[in-house]
Formats: sequence, C-alpha cells, structure tokens
Amino acid sequence: MENTTNTGKTFEGVVVKSAMKDTVTVSVERYVKHPKYKKFMRLSKKFLVHDEGNTAQVGEKVTIRETRPISKRKHFIIVKSAEGANK
Repeated sequence: MENTTNTGKTFEGVVVKSAMKDTVTVSVERYVKHPKYKKFMRLSKKFLVHDEGNTAQVGEKVTIRETRPISKRKHFIIVKSAEGANK
C-alpha cells in the first residue's frame, strides 16, 4: 500500500491584519481573464490563517497552505514568511 499525503492548496499573499490572537488575515490576489470581455482583472480574497505565536507582521509576504479546520473560518496555516517585506 502506498502512503501519500495530500498537502492541499498553497497560496502566496500579503498580511493585512494581525489584531487577533494566533490569527492573521492574508489577502491573496489572482490575475484572471474575464470570460466574456477578455479583459484581465485582479481579484483578491481574504483568508483567516493560523499564526502560532503571532510572528507575522502587517505588510509581510507569506505562503499559506490548506490544512484541517482549526476553527469555523480558519483552514490555512503559514508555511513560509518572507522577511524584510514590510511596508
């Protein structure tokens, strides 16, 4: 039997809020083409991300990964944080 682990989706985004305990809000932007008008648009979505110890700062670029549900709206954890990316 083969043991494989599904790591889930991975996104890169920017921390926009870090006011909660062990939680940050990360905004993820994507660049998509409109199906009818063929114009490219930047769409963004905010995710609540688990940040053990409150290490991420606002404006920092982070990589987040999908995981088991931590709370009602938290389903992501921080995998990697890019240092020196503050505003």
